[in-house]
Amino acid sequence: MPLDAAPPALPVGDRGLRTASGRAGERGAGRAWPLRSRGDAGFVTAETAVALPALVLLAAMLIWGVLAAATQIRCVDAARVGARAAARGETDAAELARAAAPAGAQVRVALAADTVRVEVEAPCAGPGRLGGLLAVRLSAAAVAAREDVLVAVTAGGGGPWPS
Repeated sequence: MPLDAAPPALPVGDRGLRTASGRAGERGAGRAWPLRSRGDAGFVTAETAVALPALVLLAAMLIWGVLAAATQIRCVDAARVGARAAARGETDAAELARAAAPAGAQVRVALAADTVRVEVEAPCAGPGRLGGLLAVRLSAAAVAAREDVLVAVTAGGGGPWPS
C-alpha cells in the first residue's frame, strides 16, 4: 500500500459491529465498535452528581460569610453604643452594649482618666456539623472621650480638652 493512500474501511459484521480484523461476524477476532454512538446519555447525571455537592458547599460557605459579616457589624454597633453610654457617664453602659450585641457576646468596659474603651467579642459558628471546627471569634472596640471629666468651657467659646 502506498504511503499516500487512505487506510481501508473496516467491513460491517452481521450484528452491526465493525471488527478490527475485517472479518464479519467473528467473535474475538478484534475489538468491536458500534455503528452509531450512544451519545452523551448519562453524562449529565454524572456531572451533576459530582458538581452538586460542591455547589451546596459553596452556597453554605457564602451564607456563613454573610452571617459572619452581619455578626461583625453588630459587634461594631454594640461597641459604639456602649462607648457612647459610658462616655456620658451612664452606669448601665455594659448592659446597653450587651443588648445591641449578638447572642453569646462578651462586653468589657475599661475606663481611663479621660477616655472609655468598650470591647465586644462574639462567637460565630460555622455551618452544619463542621460548625465547631470552622467557628471564629469576632470582635470590635470603640473609644470615646469621657464627658463627665471635661473641663468647663470658658467664656471665649473654647476650653482645654484633657490630655
